[in-house]
Amino acid sequence: MNRVQCSICGAAMPGNRQDYPDYPFCSRRCRLADLGRWFGEEYRVPDAAPPDLSTPPDDE
Repeated sequence: MNRVQCSICGAAMPGNRQDYPDYPFCSRRCRLADLGRWFGEEYRVPDAAPPDLSTPPDDE
């Protein structure tokens, strides 16, 4: 059996996935905390390419 932990609070989640209706979170509270992080723009994907500063932005 895999050892699974909640990605928000770190609580152990023994048993099956079906035991947790808010999977991959241990509870509704942790699911909403994660949603709040998305809305607050705390999660970001880094851009591999640096911005091109040689051309000015288009202003229309």
